[in-house]
Amino acid sequence: MIAMPVAMFAAPVGKAIGGGSQIEWQLSISGHEKIVLTVSAPDGEVYSKEFAAGTPVTFSAKDLPALVDGEYTYQLTVVPRISSGLKEQLAAARNSGDEAGARAMMKKAGIEPISQTGAFVVANGAILSDREGAERPGGAISTGVAREPGAGKEGTSASATPRPGTPVVNDQVIADDLIVQGSACVGLDCVNNESFGFDTIRLKENNTRIKFDDTSTTSGCPANDWQLTANDSCGGSSKFSIEDITGSKVPFTVTAGAATNSIFVDSTGRVGFRTSTPVLDLHVSTSNTPAIRLEQTNAGGFTAQTWDVAGNEANFFVRDVTGGSRLPFRIRPGAPTSSIDINASGDVGVGTASPSELLHVFSSADANKFIQIEDTSTGTSALAGFRAKNDAGALGQLISHGSGRTTLRYGVSVGNRQELLATGGNGLLIGTLEADDVIIGTNNVNRLQINGTTGAVTVSGNFTVTGTKNFGVPDPADATKAIYFSALEGPEAGTYYRGTAKTINGEVTITMPGAFARITEKERMTVQLTPIGAPGQLYVASRSPEKIVVKTDGSSDIEFDFLVQGVRKGYLDFEVERENTLPK
Repeated sequence: MIAMPVAMFAAPVGKAIGGGSQIEWQLSISGHEKIVLTVSAPDGEVYSKEFAAGTPVTFSAKDLPALVDGEYTYQLTVVPRISSGLKEQLAAARNSGDEAGARAMMKKAGIEPISQTGAFVVANGAILSDREGAERPGGAISTGVAREPGAGKEGTSASATPRPGTPVVNDQVIADDLIVQGSACVGLDCVNNESFGFDTIRLKENNTRIKFDDTSTTSGCPANDWQLTANDSCGGSSKFSIEDITGSKVPFTVTAGAATNSIFVDSTGRVGFRTSTPVLDLHVSTSNTPAIRLEQTNAGGFTAQTWDVAGNEANFFVRDVTGGSRLPFRIRPGAPTSSIDINASGDVGVGTASPSELLHVFSSADANKFIQIEDTSTGTSALAGFRAKNDAGALGQLISHGSGRTTLRYGVSVGNRQELLATGGNGLLIGTLEADDVIIGTNNVNRLQINGTTGAVTVSGNFTVTGTKNFGVPDPADATKAIYFSALEGPEAGTYYRGTAKTINGEVTITMPGAFARITEKERMTVQLTPIGAPGQLYVASRSPEKIVVKTDGSSDIEFDFLVQGVRKGYLDFEVERENTLPK
């Protein structure tokens, strides 16, 4: 059963009414988008719910798994109504880092965070209701009114009319210093022969307050009023607060039951939370996962977001509470120094404190080390890869597609065209999906180039094989077979030219093609002559890369085949035997 809550710590958003099984806040504001209610129970349970404008703001016993006895605190946060245009401007300012601009926009639009904090107590399953007269009315005790011990207790009030026969005691005004060489008790419940113990000053009644009322009126002089408050009225919170009376705010509150050393400041200014021996400027100590929560409400016009920064024996982590309590960042105990290290230039080191590139991964271990990007999805859109993009928009990619695609593709893609492909079952394929050349180069020189249309291969430099150099074609007579021919091999880089000629009047000059002449050495040329149709005598009268002169014995002219062989220019000293650098 729930009765009526009490005790508001800050500017009111609404008045709590009702009882029984539900509380409702009668709002004193309007024009908002929604109200966020958060209730914190003494057993650590936290309940939060949003109420759109025009919807009653309520809390029911059914909203928590169990309504345990103890003190509950609540907060009402007002989310203002903001136009979509202003939201876009605020988001743009936030994304660009212009926090000052965002604050100026909010101030101009009159957007200020508004919230109300309060408390209620549940006893025997019911919230204690407010009691009339629990708060001592200001000014109820006036000059000429008798005071009695016990006057002003809960359920009673100090009367302006003295009891019959009670002597009238006027207020005392002392126009000089007052020195009390003992203890002082102030309050309606102080008695004669008060037992002070070690107390020097004691406030004794059901509502104790010390107010600092600054009467400064001179321009430029601070005049804010403050108050030390111990406990709310009946049914409210047991707490100690420092209140900004002028500003109607409560900047500091400690509730009853707070642990020893909840906040501890040592002689060096170090602050401990739950520890009296802080080691650093801020020291948080607890037996289970010390943490800091960073909560942005949507009361300022921005999207609500909550993060936790915490650590325990398992890991140090950042938790995205709003995003389903995911842990996007974790560090395990024992991680080595400079596991992640960012230098002044923005270079990121993994395993090194001195990264020399944008990303520098270092290991000195005698073991295999890899950089792995893994996508375990079997969907047709799944892939894992690296991507680099320049100022012109050209992409360099290394991609591994998921098994849901028919092709597993690893490769470099520029303009989504040049690729290195691997098709399941066919091994590694180097190629493209378009008619683009495939080029392999070193030292800024194209060493091997495959024409994307014809498939023609060009090699810059020597070409060495440990097997044979073949060509193969389908057998025209049997499509199930192929014909392979192997290239002629010898201890030189040879050139040749062959053809058919016939002597005229016992002589013929064979002019060699210009290309042959330009690439063939003069030395070590040979010429073979073969008569056609019948034996004949003919010989080579002279030879050079430019022309061959053939003569007969003069008896008759002869038709013949010829084969001219030479050595390619620059390869007269071709080494046949050399140091073994062949692949193992």
